[in-house]
Amino acid sequence: MPNRVAVAIEAADKKAFASAVDWPGWSRSGKTREAAIETLLAYAERYAAVPALAAVPFDADDLQVEIVEESPGDATTAYGVPGHVTEADRRPADATERKRLAAIVVAAWTTFDRVARTAPAELRKGPRGGGRDTAKVVEHVVGADHGYARAMGLKLPEADPTDRKAVEALREAMLEVLRQPADDGSLGTRWTQRYAARRIAWHALDHAWEIEDRSEA
Repeated sequence: MPNRVAVAIEAADKKAFASAVDWPGWSRSGKTREAAIETLLAYAERYAAVPALAAVPFDADDLQVEIVEESPGDATTAYGVPGHVTEADRRPADATERKRLAAIVVAAWTTFDRVARTAPAELRKGPRGGGRDTAKVVEHVVGADHGYARAMGLKLPEADPTDRKAVEALREAMLEVLRQPADDGSLGTRWTQRYAARRIAWHALDHAWEIEDRSEA
């Protein structure tokens, strides 16, 4: 039987995102909803390494997309970020599900750290000479996580991206929020636990895959 994947779509005029609502980090974009779905499926095998690292069963074979929600995108979508909190993100998560979400987020961070650690200092530039080098990508991801922590209701100092203890402390505080019971999945902010897991994991993996793609052979 086909392996059903529940997907939410957010689409702006020139950018759309397809996000697997039950799989944090598995979210890809395209110029249209169809292109976003095609790219999402194309990344299934690449994404499979993340739940495997988290010891979470994931089947990337015979996938069948089921669109469970479509919403209009906004400036965040157009900028290149899956920024819409879906109705699926508002589902309460029991203790088992919160543990699963947190484990996948940890695996996404671990994947990013491994890729960044083994990447060359200088990355291949884009066609117009743009793109951050590895240290700047790391700085950007850690800085974004600090912003995400604030969106989760945490007030923490920024972490020096070269200070592993500070980075791990920031991440652990974020994971604690993901693991805490929440009656309706809300974090008391615009974000929910499920959306926080989805956004954090997506950002870490998006840049891990960017580094891989831009590394010299």
